[in-house]
Amino acid sequence: MKARVLVTLKSAVLDPQGKAIEGALRSLGVPGVASVRQGKVFDVELDGNDPAKAEATLKDACEKLLANTVIETYRIEFVG
Repeated sequence: MKARVLVTLKSAVLDPQGKAIEGALRSLGVPGVASVRQGKVFDVELDGNDPAKAEATLKDACEKLLANTVIETYRIEFVG
């Protein structure tokens, strides 16, 4: 089973890297960019075919390592 974990900063947390990317896009002449928030993506392959068990495993991984839940949120998507 394959999953993708998307980790982003909470909306109340300042994102200086996102602001830098936003400024760079504007200076490169990329039109229509209102704002940018950066994050992390983890593609994880899990053993088995039980979606509930896989989601519980990934939530545990996010809480322990993949996301700093004080300042970040995460979303789990199952792919393929």
